[in-house]
Amino acid sequence: MDVHVRDLRYFVAVAEELSFTRAAGRLFIAQPSLSKQIRRLETSLRIPLFERDHRTVALTAAGAALLPQAQRIIRQWEDAQSELAEVAAARRTTLTVGFHTRIGRGLIPNVTAKMAKSLPGWTLLFRQIAWSDPTVGLADGEVDVAVAWLPVPAGFARKVVATEDRWVALPSGHRLAARETVALDELAEEPFIALPRSAGPLREFWLGNDRRAAPARVVAEAETAEESLEAAGSGLGVVLLSAGNAQIYQRDDIVCRRVTGLPPGELAVVWRAGDERRAVQVFVEACERCLCAG
Repeated sequence: MDVHVRDLRYFVAVAEELSFTRAAGRLFIAQPSLSKQIRRLETSLRIPLFERDHRTVALTAAGAALLPQAQRIIRQWEDAQSELAEVAAARRTTLTVGFHTRIGRGLIPNVTAKMAKSLPGWTLLFRQIAWSDPTVGLADGEVDVAVAWLPVPAGFARKVVATEDRWVALPSGHRLAARETVALDELAEEPFIALPRSAGPLREFWLGNDRRAAPARVVAEAETAEESLEAAGSGLGVVLLSAGNAQIYQRDDIVCRRVTGLPPGELAVVWRAGDERRAVQVFVEACERCLCAG
């Protein structure tokens, strides 16, 4: 079986961290999934790469031999991707923008207008990416830049352009629906709709687990904001969302209330570190002017 660059990234992360837990956090994937991928890689190579016990992880001789080669292959692939991006950019005048939730906030028309002045002939193409990809399409080159809620994986440049309180979407008949605000403690026993586990820290943030005494009780997962609000409207559970998205996603079957006891979310423009194309920088600056000024 051929080994993919992703497999090598997983191997290098564990080899450099010498911890499956830290490597999983660095990669924004669940630890059991990472362990499974490493076992699959070892099976395909027909040799163990790590020595494991309950407390330590160490490279085998084979793992130590593979590490510098894997690092080199990853660097070469990243260089190739960068060169291909430059070639593609020279042949097209479209900037693809990724997002998890609807952008709204007047951003698209304002940024489009500013881009038209600075880069005549360029167009913006917006593409929604499932929550299961915490890089919002940047890692695999599906998009050039993204408008995303933090946190995002390490290795990407970002510029925070807005901060918004976290709200909760409740079924319209919920016991807390008549309240103007809801304390986080009042949601302790509520069933929650969560982002997929592959969303990593972003899932934890939108469950409010960063400020809970105990983790949220998850009853279902959703790939998109639309799916999560559909589940909330049906009475399956409740969902945290930003103040701006509470306005954008208004529905008759849900009510949204500000949650106290939680720090705000940060909306950022995110792009691949080292991507210095003028179109990317113009987009970042336009977003900053539009949202920060608002």
